[in-house]
Amino acid sequence: MGKRNIITGIDVGTTKVCTIMADVSDGNVPRIIGVGITPSKGMHKGLVVNINEARETIRESVRKAEQVSGCKVDSAYVGVTGRHVTSTNNRGVVAITRNDRVVRPEDLRRVLNAAQNIKLSPDRRLLHVIPRTYVVDGQAGVKNPVGMHGYRLDVETHVITAAVTSIQNLVKCVRSVGIEIEDLVLEPLASSEAILTEDEKEVGVILADIGGGTTDIAIFREGSIWHTAILPVAGYQLTRDVAIGLGLPFEIAEEMKKKYGSVMPVYDAKADVPLAFSQDGHGISYQDLCDIIRARVEEILKLIVLELPNADYESIVPAGLVLTGGSSNIAGLATLGTQTLKMPVRIGAPTNIYGIAEKLCDPAYATAVGLVLWGARYKGNRKQWKPGLFSFAINALAQSLKKLFIG
Repeated sequence: MGKRNIITGIDVGTTKVCTIMADVSDGNVPRIIGVGITPSKGMHKGLVVNINEARETIRESVRKAEQVSGCKVDSAYVGVTGRHVTSTNNRGVVAITRNDRVVRPEDLRRVLNAAQNIKLSPDRRLLHVIPRTYVVDGQAGVKNPVGMHGYRLDVETHVITAAVTSIQNLVKCVRSVGIEIEDLVLEPLASSEAILTEDEKEVGVILADIGGGTTDIAIFREGSIWHTAILPVAGYQLTRDVAIGLGLPFEIAEEMKKKYGSVMPVYDAKADVPLAFSQDGHGISYQDLCDIIRARVEEILKLIVLELPNADYESIVPAGLVLTGGSSNIAGLATLGTQTLKMPVRIGAPTNIYGIAEKLCDPAYATAVGLVLWGARYKGNRKQWKPGLFSFAINALAQSLKKLFIG
């Protein structure tokens, strides 16, 4: 029996740390063999605020996954989020000077290197440089220029940068438990691997991963990433609003939100029956709870679409909005989204996953599952992450090289 090819994804979130181990020995289809989920400590809005606590929760999550799988985690794909992440679009251009004027894989490397040549402050580094589309001698919309003839090759890229210190703190936590980092992946990109269809990406769609500390946004058009953003508002703010508005301890407010919260509630005689009692002894009504949650959710939905350059949603993202992440489990969210934004809205959960994956078919695990799928797709197309060297996500180039050398 050959050596097993194990890929591990670690989602270090604000509310939970989820480690997923998958066996991809049989082709590139991951089969889940280990899952470890533990409440998160030492994290706030996607950032490490206590290295010791964060390290121990990562250690415990990994230990649980290893116990289930019977295998050891040596390296992993790790998700990155936080307000420190920024993005921009940039263009690169190179000349094809060979006599045959045929675009070759090395020309793709040169033009992508040209595209990542942007001025960065010392406290920032490249996280991803992702090709959106190529242009050959003015012919736009080229997906794979290898083999085409031309004098000039342009590429439009989506460039994602992150704060060095924030990344270093996360890397330190993971490496301190004896795990090397295969790649750092922006979380909405990982989530898109598990949630979105190729048709949605081609037509135009917004993915919003509403987690515990941040709402991670990725907009796709014509099959490529178009825009990314991180909003510092998510499930934590929902619970905090409930706690303050109803005078509840944070833990009780979280429980009430998960158990009874709805943004499209149906009020009846039971609505007047207290769900719990506040610290001053007053009863907490179902209507008050739902009204508070709905107000904050409406704000989050509006902030998501503000990432679009104008209000013409239908022309930019005809496929609408796909919501995922743990906070997207709130009852009635898709209906409220459709009514508020006047666009198609659905809740996305990982599907078509194999192995011990029953509990993973939930929006809360979109990022962790997506990290494994990302690893299965791009493993071997980049070097391990090293201090000061951020990943160079060149998915279009990887596919071009695969077709050229494998057939």
